[in-house]
Amino acid sequence: MAHYPETPGFTGVLRPIRLEGDILDMEVEGEIPAGMNGTFHRVHPDAQFPPKFESDQFFNGDGMISLFHFHDGKVDFRQRYAQTDKWKLERDAGKSLFGAYRNPLTDDEAVKGQIRGTANTNVMVHAGKLYAMKEDSPVLLMDPLTLETHGYHDFGGKLKNQTFNAHAKIDPVSGNLCTFGYAAKGLLTRDCSYYEISPTGELLFETEFEVPYYCMMHDYGLTQDYAVFHIVPSTSNWDRLKAGLPHFGFDTTLPVYLGILPRAAGATAKDMRWFKAPKTVFASHVMNAFQDGTKIHMDIPQAENNSFPFFPDIHGAPFDPVAAQPFLHRWTVDMGSNSEEFTSVEKLSNWIDEFPRLDERYVGQPYRHGWMLIMDTEMPYEFPGARASGFKMNRIGHIDHATGKQDTWWCGPDSMVQEPCFVPRSPDSPEGDGWIIALVDNITTNYTDLVVLDALRLEEGPVARAKLPIRLRSGLHGNWCDAAKLAG
Repeated sequence: MAHYPETPGFTGVLRPIRLEGDILDMEVEGEIPAGMNGTFHRVHPDAQFPPKFESDQFFNGDGMISLFHFHDGKVDFRQRYAQTDKWKLERDAGKSLFGAYRNPLTDDEAVKGQIRGTANTNVMVHAGKLYAMKEDSPVLLMDPLTLETHGYHDFGGKLKNQTFNAHAKIDPVSGNLCTFGYAAKGLLTRDCSYYEISPTGELLFETEFEVPYYCMMHDYGLTQDYAVFHIVPSTSNWDRLKAGLPHFGFDTTLPVYLGILPRAAGATAKDMRWFKAPKTVFASHVMNAFQDGTKIHMDIPQAENNSFPFFPDIHGAPFDPVAAQPFLHRWTVDMGSNSEEFTSVEKLSNWIDEFPRLDERYVGQPYRHGWMLIMDTEMPYEFPGARASGFKMNRIGHIDHATGKQDTWWCGPDSMVQEPCFVPRSPDSPEGDGWIIALVDNITTNYTDLVVLDALRLEEGPVARAKLPIRLRSGLHGNWCDAAKLAG
């Protein structure tokens, strides 16, 4: 019989779901906009068997892919596990064989040397395939409509990198999928490479480089000419793994860097430029990056200290929930200067925010509109528990970078919101003209709704709610794909 740990990562709002199934024509409150024709895929970690260790991380669960298919004013739902090598081996054994999060020293001898990936962090349609991504392993390809798993993909053996970042980005100009991988030549190594994949799925080039120290590189920035990598000291080493400590720990004695690499087939590590931040901070997700003459801007939620309580301070300092609160900042460096220092760090909002998004048609370009999740501590919470980070995200916020205008929608006292996603009203509609979709988890009823809001009028509330008869587990990331692009 399955018995999951009585720990915060496996109880309450984070209790495993483990449910695969289909709902044809979901119940809808309101009206789905007629022009919404496509798919919203998202993923959450959902361990199919109890973990080997009670202290296991929420992030170590098997990838459960959710599909919301919008068509003809209706929404269909489908949910399936990403059938990774790990999932299959454990399915056959009927129990967990792989050990602690990113610690192969804790694996069962029967699976030593096998790919440990869970495909549980992000999903994106490209070249007619669903890319299921986890940054410590290769990309897993799936069918975007049936969710059938095809398997890991190395682009015909051409890709040297062993890993595939969780925040790949599609360049709206070239149509290339742009991504990178860290620990490219093995666990804990400083080796990385940046690479681009054509609109038809071929590897175009790969540029290898090294970072100043091994760290979690969960996201990055993309501009028209550069890939932009922020190096933040959530770091690790073999001593931590041998001691059975959490894989990552935050080291406040290490500096934060920004690496700027040209996006070109002939570029090498020698072409990379490194800048040093004015102080050590925590930062993870990126809203967008863009060029302004010789200057490069990157908009990113920044916290004064570590935001991840499950990856504690490496020197034993207690977790500080106030210093952990992130606020949107703009980091600027100047490629035309001889300085290795940041040009400026500007705070853009007083919201406690994370999971930033934009109109993806403006990835890497100067842009105006951004959206994010907000934790509004002045509003009531009528439930226990929170995300794995401890944050209770109860608003979706919109910021207009051109005017400074900000507006929000509050989900109510009994709910939390998962990552938003922008859907254009039409392929050629103006920037920001469209819809924001997001999952809202009602902790009281234990149900989840997919809400649809006007992206530039959030305060008016949802125009539609597609209602699930279950609660989906707290997810990580997801993306929209227009129906015209589903076939590649």
